Amino acid sequence: MKTESSAELTLRGTKTESRVELTLRGLVLGVVLTVVFTAANVYFGLKAGLTFSTSIPAVVISMAMLRWLGNTSAQENNIVQTVASTAGTLSSIIFVLPGFIMIGWWSGFPYWQSVAICATGGILGVMYSIPLRRALVTQSDLPYPEGTACAEVIKVGSGDVADPDSVESSGKGLKAVLVGSLVSALFLAMVQARLFLGDVAHSFRLGGDPRAPVTGFDFQLSFALFGIGHLVGISCGIAMFVGALIGWGLGVPHYSALHAAAGDAGEFAHATWSHYVRYVGAGAIAVSAIWTLIKLVKPVIGGLKSAIASSRARK
Repeated sequence: MKTESSAELTLRGTKTESRVELTLRGLVLGVVLTVVFTAANVYFGLKAGLTFSTSIPAVVISMAMLRWLGNTSAQENNIVQTVASTAGTLSSIIFVLPGFIMIGWWSGFPYWQSVAICATGGILGVMYSIPLRRALVTQSDLPYPEGTACAEVIKVGSGDVADPDSVESSGKGLKAVLVGSLVSALFLAMVQARLFLGDVAHSFRLGGDPRAPVTGFDFQLSFALFGIGHLVGISCGIAMFVGALIGWGLGVPHYSALHAAAGDAGEFAHATWSHYVRYVGAGAIAVSAIWTLIKLVKPVIGGLKSAIASSRARK
């Protein structure tokens, strides 16, 4: 039987005892990243119609920052990225509250009602995560690619892995984030100063008749949107592109033909999209949400049953 020397035991025990996990600096860094990423998510959610997950950018930044501060661990990095990952869920409220304005229930954003809605949603989310964890994580074969990627980044960049390139990798990750931010800000400044064309939009009628159907296109060059596309992935990007083609290639011409009117093509196209096509997209989202909830009924019930059974078995 193999035995360990006292030096090995002491070294291993010292490393275990000095391992940091829940620290003030980790919580502060997580909160700061959450505020920054939530603001960015809200902006791009209102601008592009989607939010991005903040787990991977958060773990790269936290890994580099904590490495610079010293005496870090995989557990502390995980705490930071877990706190910062809530930015993606917090910003999703922008898809709910404006809906009250669109359907006429609200004429503004009452502060305390908004707070109550957000708090209720957060509580329900935590409550759902308990039974769903067993059904969708423990007893599931879902790949969870983003979670797997975060775990690999944490393992490579943490002090628990004896990888000589881990410090260099974390530094490169932070450098890429900073350089990308500076380049994007510089390009935005050039566009705002009208030194570079950042948006090409055109609306037109499909025919010579002044009451003919209308359509249009709007191409916007933005490094920020490139970054969003990289984060959401090719499949989500293709889905959005197909949706834009359906909306402006079929929806706007169809509804503008049903409600033919003369006048400026751009104003007519935008009004058609705002009053008709946009609600078709909202309906598609509602149907997909309802279908997802229906599919989750069985896993939730199964998770609750297994959780109750496990609780009884422990007694």
